[in-house]
Amino acid sequence: MSATQTKLRDTTTPDPKDTAQPADAPFDPLDFPQDLLDAQLREATLYAELHALQAKLPWSREPHEGWPDDKERKRAGRPATEGWSEEEAGAYDKLWVDLRKATAVVQGHAWWDRCESEGIEGGALVAARMALKHADGAVPASLQQADVEAAA
Repeated sequence: MSATQTKLRDTTTPDPKDTAQPADAPFDPLDFPQDLLDAQLREATLYAELHALQAKLPWSREPHEGWPDDKERKRAGRPATEGWSEEEAGAYDKLWVDLRKATAVVQGHAWWDRCESEGIEGGALVAARMALKHADGAVPASLQQADVEAAA
């Protein structure tokens, strides 16, 4: 590229936006790193999958004869059940293992150490952890739609 072309290119091509915060900008505990957002999204997705599976499963993992309603004690009865199949139990157990691992990734992420080193603690740290659960990119689309439909 000639010097003229370089000069022309430099004056006509806008500079890419600088996404890095200035060194003197205050620390924002809600400016979550992408890998933490991805980990939270995975955790929320697994949690939703586990609850969807639980809704389809019989109330007892093991075969059970159930019991009748007890109106005096205001205790609802349960119907007899054959329990879960081996496939259902395996799917449930796998989701639980995966969910525990995903939760450990989110809870043990280096971002939380950084927050504490920046002086974010107590209620502010709890608020940041709670905000992560609702951050853009951290909520499965299926849950966002369900929230919209429930609110309507």
